[in-house]
Amino acid sequence: MAKTRVQFVCQNCGTAHTRWAGKCDACGEWNTLVEEGTNSGIGGGPASIRSARKGRPVTLTSLSGDIEDAPRIASGIGELDRATGGGFVRGSALLIGGDPGIGKSTLLTQAAAALAGRGHRIVYVSGEEAVAQIRLRAQRLGVAGSSVELAAETNVEDILATIGEGKRPDLVIIDSIQTLWTDIADSAPGTVTQVRTSAQALIRYAKSTGAAVVLVGHVTKEGQIAGPRVVEHMVDAVLYFEGEGGHHHRILRTVKNRFGATDEIGVFEMSDKGLREVANPSELFLGERHAQAPGAAVFAGIEGTRPVLVEIQALVAPSTLGTPRRAVVGWDSPRLAMVLAVLEAHCGVRFGQHDVYLNVAGGYRISEPAADLAVAAALVSSLTGLALPADCVYFGEISLSGAIRPVAHAQQRLKEAEKLGFGQAVLPKGSEEMSGAIGSGAFQPATLTDLVVRIAGSLRRKTDD
Repeated sequence: MAKTRVQFVCQNCGTAHTRWAGKCDACGEWNTLVEEGTNSGIGGGPASIRSARKGRPVTLTSLSGDIEDAPRIASGIGELDRATGGGFVRGSALLIGGDPGIGKSTLLTQAAAALAGRGHRIVYVSGEEAVAQIRLRAQRLGVAGSSVELAAETNVEDILATIGEGKRPDLVIIDSIQTLWTDIADSAPGTVTQVRTSAQALIRYAKSTGAAVVLVGHVTKEGQIAGPRVVEHMVDAVLYFEGEGGHHHRILRTVKNRFGATDEIGVFEMSDKGLREVANPSELFLGERHAQAPGAAVFAGIEGTRPVLVEIQALVAPSTLGTPRRAVVGWDSPRLAMVLAVLEAHCGVRFGQHDVYLNVAGGYRISEPAADLAVAAALVSSLTGLALPADCVYFGEISLSGAIRPVAHAQQRLKEAEKLGFGQAVLPKGSEEMSGAIGSGAFQPATLTDLVVRIAGSLRRKTDD
C-alpha cells in the first residue's frame, strides 16, 4: 500500500508546501501552515479516495439560442431584493459576510420568515447556535409563527441527506460555512480544505436541484471573508453586511452578482425588533446635519443604481507637529493626499502646517472618485472658516492637473438632491444635459481653482459686509 504523502497547507491562501515553515511564502502570513494528507489537501477530493471513473462526453452547443430570465424568489424585503438584483435566483449560491454581531443571522431569519410566509419551503441550518437560540431570536423578531424548518448540524453529508428528503426546499441557509465539515476531508472545520470542499458540495446541490443556497461567512480583521478566496469565485453572488458599532444603520453591499448589478446597496436600521428597511438613505445620512458649520459639504453619490446624498466633514487645524496628521474615516487616504497635493500645487492653498481630519457622516463609506470635489470644498471651507451654502450639493472627479472631470449619472444625482430640497449644485463642465431648476442654475467650474476662487470670493464679500 502506498504511503500517504503529507503536505502543509496555508489556512490563509491555500498554498501547499512540502515542509512546515513559520511563514507562508505565498501570502506572507505567519503560523498559518497546517499539516494535511494528500487525500484532503490541495487537489484532494472524491477522485483521490476512490478509483477514477471513465469520463462521459457532454453535449456541446452554440452561443445562439433562446434565453430565459433566471427565475427569482422575491423575499418581499425591498432592500434585500435590491441588493440581490430582484431576489434569490433558483439554483444559485450566495455568500454573505460581515463582522460578528453585525446582524447577518437577524437579516437571514427575517428573510426566511418572509419567504416562508409566501408559501416557500425554507430550511435554516445553523452550525453555531442551537435550535433553542434560533427560536429565541425568532420570538424577539416576532416571526416565531412562520413555517421555517430549523436544524443544528455541521456535517455536510447529514445536511444534504436531511434537505434531500421530501419536497425540494426553495432556499437553504447555512450559518456558517466555516463551521461545516465533510467526511471527504481529514482536516478540522474552518481549514481551507474543509471550507472549499463543503462549499463545493453545497453549490453542487444547488445547481443540480434548483434550490437557492445562502452561505454565511466569517470575516477577517481586514474585513475580508475568511477562508480561501476561491469560495468567492465559486458562488454566484457575494454580499457584505457592513455597519459601525456606534450607528444604528447597516448596509448590505453587493460586490459580485452574476445575475444583477454590482456595487448595489440595501440600507437597514437596527432596532430591538430587528432590521428595518430604510427606503430613503439620504434622509438617514443627512438627518443630524448642522447646516451652518464650516467644513461640511454634501456629496451626491451613486451606489449601483441608487443616488445617495451624504455629508462629508473636514477639520483643518494648526499643527504643532513636524509632520501634520492626516486622518480619514469613510474615504480613501491616498485619495485625500492627492486632493491636498492638487490644492497646494494648483490653487495655492497651503496645508503643510495644518492637521487634516476627514469624516463621512453616519459611518457611510465612499468608494467612487466623484467625491473629490465635495472633499476639496469641505477642506477649503474648514481652512477659511466659511460655511458652504446649506442647499448646495457637490460631485466631480479631480485630475492631477487640477481639472474637474465629468462623472456618470449626473441627472440622477441632481434629481435626488432636488427631491430633498437642495437648490444649488457644483458639478463638472461637460456633464450630460440636465433638466430642472437645480440643473439649470448649477455652477460648473472647469478647474479646481475656479471653485476655490468662488469660495474665497464668498469670504471676501462676507468681510466687506
